[in-house]
Amino acid sequence: MCPFDRELVSRDGGAQADPNDPAVVRSQLVGLSEWPGGMPMHITRSEVGLAIAATAVALVCMPAWGAGDEKEAAETRGQSAVWTARELSFVYVGFTAQYSCEGLRDRVTDVLLQLGARRDLEVRESPCMSLGRPDAFPGVRIRMNVLQPVTGQSTAAGPIATPTPAAVPAHWKRIDLASARNGVTAAECELLEQVKTDILPLFATRNVEYGSHCQPHQVQRGATWLRAEVLVPDDQKAAGDLSTGSPGRAPGP
Repeated sequence: MCPFDRELVSRDGGAQADPNDPAVVRSQLVGLSEWPGGMPMHITRSEVGLAIAATAVALVCMPAWGAGDEKEAAETRGQSAVWTARELSFVYVGFTAQYSCEGLRDRVTDVLLQLGARRDLEVRESPCMSLGRPDAFPGVRIRMNVLQPVTGQSTAAGPIATPTPAAVPAHWKRIDLASARNGVTAAECELLEQVKTDILPLFATRNVEYGSHCQPHQVQRGATWLRAEVLVPDDQKAAGDLSTGSPGRAPGP
């Protein structure tokens, strides 16, 4: 914090003029008043020192004034990214919301797409004990592509010339998985906890906000939340719906 970001108080307890105000600095340099004809009154050495110090502090703190604007501009700036393969075997362990293997497949597919997975993802049900009915430990196998920021690689000898996938223009998008619009209900707080632990690390994210007060067998609205910024392509066609089937189901042979 710059030293003049707080209110100045004089020795007698009253408010004191900010010595970094340009008008105040000028008055200190030429005196509180002027002789007729524009001749400055005599000023003391301490007053000159105070004015010089105030000017120096103002120059030092000027970069801080623009830091907020630069940060805001960086957050809205585009980001080059590449599609990167990811795989995961996911088993749901929960007591409040229960899923069949098909139901878990559909729910996980929806979450993956919200997080920015490419639409040619494959989500297959694991072998289940109860077909068409809630299973004790339903699971899915995930194969997908997600966006990762392009980062330069270099050594002391210079940049590394290695082939990389074609970069696509992308941007950061804020999502809220626990919002009513996204369909994750209060009863699914245990699923949201596992998404945070097992699935979210597969994606490039920033500014993650997460909290959970989930209690088994209890439905509490707002007990769990998960918000984050994720990478999505500028052109939604770049999401690459390359599959011959619908999202969430593996393409046929």
